Amino acid sequence: MSEKITNILLVEDDYLDIMNVERELKKIGLTQPLHVARNGREGLKMLRGDGVPRITPAPKVILLDINMPKMNGIEFLTELRHDPEFSHIPVFIMTTSNEETDRMAAQKLQVSGYILKPLSFDNFNTNQSSLDSFSLFLDLIKLK
Repeated sequence: MSEKITNILLVEDDYLDIMNVERELKKIGLTQPLHVARNGREGLKMLRGDGVPRITPAPKVILLDINMPKMNGIEFLTELRHDPEFSHIPVFIMTTSNEETDRMAAQKLQVSGYILKPLSFDNFNTNQSSLDSFSLFLDLIKLK
């Protein structure tokens, strides 16, 4: 019997935020492979297998920082939504930004949720992230 792999792609440039996401996922018992890209360009290359190993199967969910060098989160999301192979992947924006313009740009690009950093599942309902986003995220990455 083959086990179904559920990959997660984290597109984040800050090392401490990467460690935080890894710790929080481990804390809630999730062991799915977490692939880390340090900017949007690197994330797209990992999805497409462009000069780097392709993430296979494609990630079931993407956690995306907005403020990054080379290609920011909104630019990444715009390109992702125009790619028929990957446009369906649910994306959760993670950012320290509380700017309404960032939220509006992300919503126009059909994000599944908006999470303020640092990511913490313990107090998810007490920060400005939506509890619905948290529930959807867990539903998407848990093996059924």
